Amino acid sequence: MRPTWLKLSVVVAFCAGLAFAGTGSWFMHETNQQEFCVSCHSMAIVFEEYQQSQHFKNTSGVAATCADCHVPHSLGPLLKAKILAAKDVYHEIAGTIDTREKFEARRWHLANVVWDKMEATDSRECRSCHAFSAMDYDAQGRKTARRHQRAERDGKTCIACHKGIAHVEPLPPLEEL
Repeated sequence: MRPTWLKLSVVVAFCAGLAFAGTGSWFMHETNQQEFCVSCHSMAIVFEEYQQSQHFKNTSGVAATCADCHVPHSLGPLLKAKILAAKDVYHEIAGTIDTREKFEARRWHLANVVWDKMEATDSRECRSCHAFSAMDYDAQGRKTARRHQRAERDGKTCIACHKGIAHVEPLPPLEEL
């Protein structure tokens, strides 16, 4: 009698594990979709800006999505990013950033949170597409090539020079000027 109970417990635990993993994978996939990202009013504001940027409209026709720039690929950093992103959903629901005016009032702070994260991770998501080792400096303008080579030599992050590349770069509050 006991071995049957044990076998049943193992099968149930295995099936529960599969269901949990499958649900988690589905959740991660769905919350990385552009449609999910811009479903909040505040993200619709930055989506309009993104649609005017080189990350959306360019000669190659390849567009980066919200997740390409803001969501890590590795599991640990991905889970951390999803947990931290819950605060944005909270602020949307709580009404802290649910209008353009409220969003703009907090924009400097929100941008700095993202920039600080990019600095801390050495612009990890940027480098998924823009690795120094893959750059053709001869095809770049002289000034751009020189700046990229200097940044590579000095170990600079992408965001150190490219704030405002996909979204409007906010001005600091007057008290910080």
